[in-house]
Amino acid sequence: MKIKKNKKFWPILAVIVILFGGAMALNPSIQRRVVWKWIVAQAYLSGVINPVSAIPTANAIIVTDTPSVTIPTSEIPKITPTQEIQVTATVMPTPTNAPLPEKMILNSPAYEKQDINNCGPATLTMYLRFYGWEGDQFTVSDLIKPIAQDRNVNVEELDYYVKNYAGWLKTNYRVGGNLETIKKFIASGIPVMIEETFIFDESYWPNDDRWGGHYLLINGYDDQRQQFLSQDSFVGPDHWFDYQQVDKQWQAFNRVYILVYTPDQEATVKQILGDNWDPDTNRKNALEASLKETQEDPNNVFAWFNLGSNYVYFENYDLSTQAYDKARAIGWPQRMLRYQFSPFIAYFHALRTDDLMTLVNYALKRTPNSEEALLWNGWGLYRSGDKVKAIESFQAALQAHPNYLDAEYALNYVMTN
Repeated sequence: MKIKKNKKFWPILAVIVILFGGAMALNPSIQRRVVWKWIVAQAYLSGVINPVSAIPTANAIIVTDTPSVTIPTSEIPKITPTQEIQVTATVMPTPTNAPLPEKMILNSPAYEKQDINNCGPATLTMYLRFYGWEGDQFTVSDLIKPIAQDRNVNVEELDYYVKNYAGWLKTNYRVGGNLETIKKFIASGIPVMIEETFIFDESYWPNDDRWGGHYLLINGYDDQRQQFLSQDSFVGPDHWFDYQQVDKQWQAFNRVYILVYTPDQEATVKQILGDNWDPDTNRKNALEASLKETQEDPNNVFAWFNLGSNYVYFENYDLSTQAYDKARAIGWPQRMLRYQFSPFIAYFHALRTDDLMTLVNYALKRTPNSEEALLWNGWGLYRSGDKVKAIESFQAALQAHPNYLDAEYALNYVMTN
């Protein structure tokens, strides 16, 4: 009897599986929930197999007869960026000194609740809707983040989307922002999108620090409340955040801000930005600000990290790696390399391949499908002489993010050299 029951059971189970699969195919919301459960399970299992640890500190540097990098000491040498970097600034109109209104609230766009790992496209969607755009987050993510498991969309990808698929609008992003700048743009009718720290409500692996990155659209301020009005794709619409909370959480991402505006608003944008309209001058200003913050608070990990990233912009890889060394000694968050990749660039170009591979391996334990970490893992392997594994890593980066141009270039370069 048991044998007969089993023979009947398997066809029934097969039918159930087929029906469930059909329901998933026909109902994207079911499909996304299943994918999310799978992502969570994978993250937790990875955290068990590869227990989380502090970010590794810098490897010792062996001095050769012709050292190619500056050797870090226990203290970062005094840095004078104004002597290191010469920037020719474009003369811009002087911003108006007219006092800002104590309160300004711009119309809130139709709210977009983010899908899996989709805060960037969802927040950009709300920004574009402010100007009458009619798409949704999937209109954006289908082009720049086609795989739901991709955990990050960077500022450059969002900038690319607006310039190529919302060409009737203008966009720019800058670093080193401040609260007054946000208020000036809002008072001029332009919302501001920032990348900031987000603390998860739950742990996704044992000993999770719950630190993550997140995008926020700010469309109002109130000086009496000392708060900004924001559209948060995770928390909800019309959420108020304290000024100081915003600034603290913003610092971790070099206080980067994205501006989307109409062509007739460009003169206003130039006036508010002043010399920061020029990207090189903007980065020099941000470098000097981050240097000052390291001096004011030597144990501020984000100040040192930002200093390193700003030096990478100017291709000063010796000083950038020294700043990153200091940040590593203090200890940066577990997911930092999910969102920011300048350390990979710095250690590669400073010829500190061991440090590069240490960081890449750490990043891939936390985010195994990070296309940026897979890319730099490939470059590290190639420099180490392992061409075959380098190609495999570049191919894995392309699987994680189809049409990833940096990986396509790397693959073509390695296969033809």
